[in-house]
Amino acid sequence: MDRNLALEAVRVTEAAALASARLMGLGDEKKADQAAVDAMRKAFNGVKIKGTVVIGEGERDNAPMLYIGEEVGSGDSPEVDVALDPLEGTNICATGGPNAISVIAIGKKGSFLHAPDTYMEKIAVGPKAKGAINLNKSPSENLKAIAAAYNYYIEDLTVVILDRPRHENLIKEVRRCGSRIKLIKDGDVSAGMATAIPNSGVDVLMGIGGAPEGVLAAAALQCIGGDMQGRLKPQNDQEAKRAKDMGIKNLDKIFTIDELANGDDIMFAATGVTNGDLLKGVRFFSGGADTHSIVMRSKSRTIRFIEAKHHFDFKPDYNG
Repeated sequence: MDRNLALEAVRVTEAAALASARLMGLGDEKKADQAAVDAMRKAFNGVKIKGTVVIGEGERDNAPMLYIGEEVGSGDSPEVDVALDPLEGTNICATGGPNAISVIAIGKKGSFLHAPDTYMEKIAVGPKAKGAINLNKSPSENLKAIAAAYNYYIEDLTVVILDRPRHENLIKEVRRCGSRIKLIKDGDVSAGMATAIPNSGVDVLMGIGGAPEGVLAAAALQCIGGDMQGRLKPQNDQEAKRAKDMGIKNLDKIFTIDELANGDDIMFAATGVTNGDLLKGVRFFSGGADTHSIVMRSKSRTIRFIEAKHHFDFKPDYNG
């Protein structure tokens, strides 16, 4: 893949972020998500790829655009797989909370696990703790191993966990270890990515979140040299069947980062919609807006933060 494709990808996430940010705090998560989907789909038309969505808005019957299996791009080579979330953190955007982002990952065919829309147990860390994590071990055992890898006291670690009732026991165990906890409402792609960015204030991601988001987080971590493991947690027989229909026969399997997202050549881009630990949100000004994005490539381990100023060709009409 041409390395310039990474910069084309960020134009796609910028478009989705700009569209959804207009609806920040207005309380309509579906409308914000649809705005991001529409903008991202339109922006893809100008990208010179023959892409197939493998992680997207859902199955074709439930997602009119950016559905799993949809072809995106101009139709030119190269043929690639695309994992995306036009608005990761729809509720965050609707309420004006932190860490809503627009995100896409592009890889060679077969780069990404075809993850069903179900839950996944996850653990993610930065490069220094690569190889120290194991989902078969308890949270306490993992935290001790991670602290040793970082040469930290266990009390120095900050663990980010989704604030959900299902994590009550996990939170209690992490607190017994003495590690600090940052509870988040949504946005575990951004949180997983932050574990590998110096000075982000996050060392470990633990807990159960969405499986598609797990693949996106793994793609980002492959570009930074981090580590991640995931294990599907279907909530019912229907979800279990969907996973098996997508080729996952062993539902107890622990997926390594290489199985979630093959790091041979992945390009990853994300743009902030609302302010977060890693990215600043969209800031509107008279006649335009500022965006803040991250662009990464696994092959070169290049990480770029891009601040862009966008000028619009219209003026708001306040006279109805």
